[in-house]
Amino acid sequence: MRALISVSDKTDIAEFAKSLENLGYEIISTGGTCKLLKEQGVKAIEISEVTKFPEMFDGRVKTLNPYIHGGILHRRNNDLHVKTAKEQGITGIDLVCVNLYPFKETTAKTDDFEEIIENIDIGGPAMVRSAAKNFNDVIIVTDILDYDDVIERLKNGGNTFEFRRDMMIKAYEHTAMYDATITNYMNMRFNGGFGSKQFITGTKAFDTRYGENPHQKGALYEFDYFFTTNFKTLKGEASFNNMTDINAAVKIAASFGEENAVCIVKHANPCGFAIKENLLESYIHALKCDTLSAYGGVVAINGTLDEVLANKINEIFVEVIVAANVTKEALKVFENKKRIKIFSQESKYLITNNDAHDFKHIDGGFVYQQSDNVCEDEIRNAKLQSKRLASKEELKDLEIAYKIAALTKSNCVVYVKNSVMTAIGMGMTSRVDAAKSALLKAKDMGLDVTGAALASEAFFPFRDSIDAAAKAGIKAIIEPGGSIRDDEVIKAADEYGIALYFTGIRHFLH
Repeated sequence: MRALISVSDKTDIAEFAKSLENLGYEIISTGGTCKLLKEQGVKAIEISEVTKFPEMFDGRVKTLNPYIHGGILHRRNNDLHVKTAKEQGITGIDLVCVNLYPFKETTAKTDDFEEIIENIDIGGPAMVRSAAKNFNDVIIVTDILDYDDVIERLKNGGNTFEFRRDMMIKAYEHTAMYDATITNYMNMRFNGGFGSKQFITGTKAFDTRYGENPHQKGALYEFDYFFTTNFKTLKGEASFNNMTDINAAVKIAASFGEENAVCIVKHANPCGFAIKENLLESYIHALKCDTLSAYGGVVAINGTLDEVLANKINEIFVEVIVAANVTKEALKVFENKKRIKIFSQESKYLITNNDAHDFKHIDGGFVYQQSDNVCEDEIRNAKLQSKRLASKEELKDLEIAYKIAALTKSNCVVYVKNSVMTAIGMGMTSRVDAAKSALLKAKDMGLDVTGAALASEAFFPFRDSIDAAAKAGIKAIIEPGGSIRDDEVIKAADEYGIALYFTGIRHFLH
């Protein structure tokens, strides 16, 4: 039996090779891998001894040879294949262990195009695909986490057709993602990220409990192992809807850096938000915005969930809590609550992956775009349009309202007072309706919006929204501007003594 080993990531490879040797495998290897194996006492055969050719062209050609690919690809149950292999002096290769040149890692550390090109693997993917194609006879290993399982199966009769088939699928996933990474990089470098083909690749982090509805199957796929690294399940099992709600809540709470932000979300829309002296006070004030919607909602905590805060949250039913960190004492508070789900990022503050691009499925395809972000300079450099200037406190309220509005379904208006969201209207077909809906909800909750700041993610097309805001007692407004009737809007703000700021950037979210 023969095993071909050629790896870029050499973690645990010597131990794997020794185990194969002990099982009777003859090891053939390439370049640096072969050198390492020999240093570790493995009797590895240099690839050139098999191919009868030296490595050429700075290592660009070393395994592209019939002695290698014939050894991998010939079918052992095909008499003609076996005869041809024997006539040509081709020895079978029964296991192939390959991982590829670190293309993505190279692009992360250098912009040198020549170096990047040299880290595009050719022989590696060819061997992986050959071994995967002939999985009936060959085991293909592309993941260092599979080494122990492979050895165990070889020892105990676990080298089944089904196992080799699973490894085949994994191998093609490996090369497909590798090629997609190269293609996306080249399109980003030379076509602004929008080439004639777009590849979105992710790794399954876990199966969700189900999809949007119980009859649908669902799973979470991640970029760059973000959730594997930064998302720990402490209690319960996440559903598809939980993950979309968590995404909405965390993006809002995390957008305030190290501040004591608490965001409550229901059906991917915020129904409570506050920044106060501590997280307990933030939660108490956030809950006041819409206590009805908060029932069964998602709470995102930009800091540590401790026992005191846990007891307060436990006064009502919330379905999900996601926090930067969770103490053991806090977790114990919920140990008898079967329906609640608790997740932690095990960090000091909530973090996001800051994906560069965004996409949305539509029937027949998907639309793809650069991600939308609210830059701090966007708010800081907003241009005053009115005669009245906002106070320092009002400016902070404007910032909070504007960030929430930008991360909430359009049409959207947000009212914030003393760093607490007091009302929100979102997902409406009319901006005026969004404003009215928010005020009605505030009235139902017994909240006074007098003196609040108001934000809209897009311009007000008419002055009627300013008239309504003034009637509600709003003292400061921030919006993108850009309406053909901006002059009328500005005039209305001055009539009512409202501070009005334009950012110049729209933030629709559909």
